[in-house]
Amino acid sequence: MILVIDDDVELRSIVRGALEREGFAVDEAGDGDIALTKIATLAPELVVLDLCLPTIGGLDVLRAVAQRPENTPVILLTGLREETDKVVGLELGADDYIVKPFSPRELVARVRSVLRRSGSPRANAVHDFGDLRIDVKTREVFRRDVPIELRRREFDLLEFLCSAPQQVFSRDQLLVNVWHSAPEWQDGATVSEHVHRLRAKIEDDPSTPRWIVTVRGVGYRFEP
Repeated sequence: MILVIDDDVELRSIVRGALEREGFAVDEAGDGDIALTKIATLAPELVVLDLCLPTIGGLDVLRAVAQRPENTPVILLTGLREETDKVVGLELGADDYIVKPFSPRELVARVRSVLRRSGSPRANAVHDFGDLRIDVKTREVFRRDVPIELRRREFDLLEFLCSAPQQVFSRDQLLVNVWHSAPEWQDGATVSEHVHRLRAKIEDDPSTPRWIVTVRGVGYRFEP
């Protein structure tokens, strides 16, 4: 179960709907007090946490989660002007962050990525796209039932993209979610090079890709 903590009722509804459509069980909390009660009683698999909360602030909720023995992963929801709180949140143990406004598909992709890194059973999935099959648990990829050998980062990139089909991700977003790095620390050309290598392995014609499509001036998307 995923616990969504935000005082914005409409945003909670949007996030809940997006996650439930992907098969996740979801509960909600609108302030810090309710959030702490539900964290203690429900033991969620993952927490989506807004930093700006009434009664008890988001950072205080995060501190409380970090002290629990379950090692519950947390994704922060931050505003454009909350850079300092975001950094503090990551230092306190948050697993990822997403800046408002965001697309529901991007959030779902972040949730899957964090669950995968945390070793959650929910991440043990098989993505089957006909000619292309990706087994998350065994980290195996097959094209027309023939195994394809991918390096670790190539697999991570492919699995992240295919977990949110048709969602466009910029190179900066991929650096954060796949490399767990910041754009100012690593060149976006790293992403381009890995996409080039990945296409050479999974595409029939890498010059006219079927699966990993370039969105000019923006980034890349996976076509199911």
